[in-house]
Amino acid sequence: MQGKQLRKLEAELWRAADQLRANSKLTASEYSMPVLGLIFLRHAYNRFQKVKIEVEKTLPSHPQRGKRPLTKKDFEEQNSMFLPDKAQFDYLVSLPESADIGEAIDNAMKLIEDEYDNLKGVLPKNFSIFSKDLLRELLRIFNKEVLQKAEGDLFGKIYEYFLNKFAMTGAQEGGEFFTPMSLVQTIVNVIEPDHGIVFDPACGSAGMFVQTGYFIESEGLKPAEKVTFYGQEKAELNTKLAKMNLTVHGLEGNIQEGNTFYEDKHNLVGGADFVMANPPFNVDGVDKSKDAVKKDPRLMIDGKVNLPKNDNANYLWIQYFYNYLKPTGRAGFVMASSASDAGHSEKDIREKLVKTGAVDVMMAIGNNFFYTRTLPCTLWFFDRAKEQDIERKDKVLMLDARKIYRKVTSKVNDFSPEQLQNLVCIVNLYRGNTEKFESTVKGYLQTSADLAAATAEATTELQKQLQKVLKTVSDFATKYAKENKEAKAFVDALNIEETASIYEQQNKLIAEAKKAKADINILESIAHLCKTLRKPQDKLIKQLLDAISTAAKEYQLSKNKDWKELNLKEQLDQLKALQQKLSGNPDEEEPGLLHETEYFYKQAHWLTSRFPDGVYTDVEGLCKVVTQKEIEAKDWSLSPGRYVGVDTATDDDFDYEERLNEIHIELDGLNEEAIALAKTISENFKELAI
Repeated sequence: MQGKQLRKLEAELWRAADQLRANSKLTASEYSMPVLGLIFLRHAYNRFQKVKIEVEKTLPSHPQRGKRPLTKKDFEEQNSMFLPDKAQFDYLVSLPESADIGEAIDNAMKLIEDEYDNLKGVLPKNFSIFSKDLLRELLRIFNKEVLQKAEGDLFGKIYEYFLNKFAMTGAQEGGEFFTPMSLVQTIVNVIEPDHGIVFDPACGSAGMFVQTGYFIESEGLKPAEKVTFYGQEKAELNTKLAKMNLTVHGLEGNIQEGNTFYEDKHNLVGGADFVMANPPFNVDGVDKSKDAVKKDPRLMIDGKVNLPKNDNANYLWIQYFYNYLKPTGRAGFVMASSASDAGHSEKDIREKLVKTGAVDVMMAIGNNFFYTRTLPCTLWFFDRAKEQDIERKDKVLMLDARKIYRKVTSKVNDFSPEQLQNLVCIVNLYRGNTEKFESTVKGYLQTSADLAAATAEATTELQKQLQKVLKTVSDFATKYAKENKEAKAFVDALNIEETASIYEQQNKLIAEAKKAKADINILESIAHLCKTLRKPQDKLIKQLLDAISTAAKEYQLSKNKDWKELNLKEQLDQLKALQQKLSGNPDEEEPGLLHETEYFYKQAHWLTSRFPDGVYTDVEGLCKVVTQKEIEAKDWSLSPGRYVGVDTATDDDFDYEERLNEIHIELDGLNEEAIALAKTISENFKELAI
């Protein structure tokens, strides 16, 4: 299934499931775990069915006894779960109306847990809180034909999508179980966890492990053969989410429940190849009088335990991440921005960390990347191999990404896939690896060139269709106006002044786009033509369609025999489809060929204009490599904004149209809040009987 189809399916499933919740009295928290449980069950059944068919083909047949029955071992050998009859999705879907469906699903979950010790107590078994009708409707939603044929990775994506949406609605302890995908992917791509022990001591729903799995698969390798996942999580519910998440993605991991401040469940000090985490920020109330804290080997730097004097756990977490690493290990984690500049005892710990040489990259992230808090954060990266490298030990990359984001909703930002790749390119250039930069730029240019060729083809078709419609309608209007003088306005409306100039722009774009190559200079001109054509072309088509619609109503053309014989609807539908192909469809989040051709050129330009020689260089307002002496001069601050400076140059890449779209998204969000507030006020007035 392609990305666009998947996004459409995810949104459709979510809308259906969320609408059911809205019509019930259930909160998002009550609803989330059971719904995720059904996605898990659907995935397990699909995998079971596929393996069952494959195994049955290979079973030998006895002349009298026939084929032997399938066993649990048959399924486990194929990395599939064995499902008892009453735990199979089809069994639940086909239950009669009179059956207690909630009890049946609870029983299905229990039967699976009985078969697998690692899932004991993990799966949701509170389906009885749902009404029968709601449960049947949910089963129907997850029994769509497209889902019956779906395979593992698709369900993993759907599971992640639902986790994401539940986090945005405030389910599961305010979304603390879910680290935004952009931040997880950034961490994974910077530290590149491709071997050994991968540890997350605050693992939430195991998103770090899932993205690590994808990263390893993108290298053509199998996660199970390359890494071992270890996780620790304080909350029982989040531990369950993590275990389900790993299972639905076909991954294995050792997830233990425990409070990381007082328990080190895996005893991994000095044993992890990679550490990744999004710990809770600014936690207070940690009992530092306990021996488990006072003598914690995870807080050892410079030969002694370092306890911050203030009531804030940020620098406990930061030291944990450092000390869990092997001498060659890497860590990446999310931290409150305030920790980069914190003073007093925290500053002393930060100074010691910097002096080890392990601090590798500091990346400042803008507001609104989290669903439950709007504050900015910082990504910290350690590389303990730097400690042994005299040249690298003294250097830290400061990267200020606060102005780099994509607006998702009025309250949520993220990185586009290309923005993420661009940031990873900068880190790779800093490390002396130019291959990532070169392949990324080449990929952008090739994509833009391919899209330009498709744009030339679609523009040619649209021009022909536009000319055909204009001629057909104009011929009819001219003839009709001879018989009906009042219809001269129809003829005039079709003589659109800009038509000739639009044809000229189209012809120029077609001619250049047909010759498109993965060359930045050639694509610059094509990108400019795409940008300047889109709005005038859309305006022309709108004027034409408005003129036709107005005339049809005003002159009641639906009753006219000659008009009906034109079969105009089919021609107009073709014209609209071609326009949508070129200009996109906002409702379906389809940007269109004209925008995409320009967009990928701009991504290549963003990188090459900042790093014209294809090697690392400091860029004002974006990145700077600093020495320990420079960090000491700024009171051991690790805040990128204090080093990179302010970019005073005009940003040729600034997309005013995109910014206008962001403002519209913000306005929509404010309007929704205003409506909800007005409704609340109205209801309060009614209760007061005013």
